Amino acid sequence: MRIAVVCLGNICRSPMAEVVLRDRLDGSGLDDVDLVSAGTGGWHTGEKMDRRAAATLLEAGYDPERHRARQWPVGDPETYDLVLAMDADNLADLAGQAPESGLRMFRDFDPEGPGDVPDPYYGGAEGFREVLSMVERTSDAIVASVAAARPGS
Repeated sequence: MRIAVVCLGNICRSPMAEVVLRDRLDGSGLDDVDLVSAGTGGWHTGEKMDRRAAATLLEAGYDPERHRARQWPVGDPETYDLVLAMDADNLADLAGQAPESGLRMFRDFDPEGPGDVPDPYYGGAEGFREVLSMVERTSDAIVASVAAARPGS
């Protein structure tokens, strides 16, 4: 299975989701899932994630250090089973650039309800903590969905 998480610049929301979701997948024995994050815009390509996003992840016990921003698409977009947009604008930008059958909002899996993952870039630390909370609970639900879809589940 291949999953991509996509936001605008790939320095805040989608890399946070990639780090948390990778942790959850590996912890559930689903370490063979190919997971990437990317941005619809390419102006941050090659950069580390936003220092506030990285600090929020570190504070919660995650390792954000390996991330480098990428622009969508990463490889052949048709090979992805799930392409998860962080907000409605990202979803609109991805239309026609990802398999329609697998294109979803990240929070479609959120047990507290669907919606956008708000962009914390222009705010303070609380916005990054809010994003992390959404990402953690939604990642748990995504992992459960991926596990349930496996043959023999």
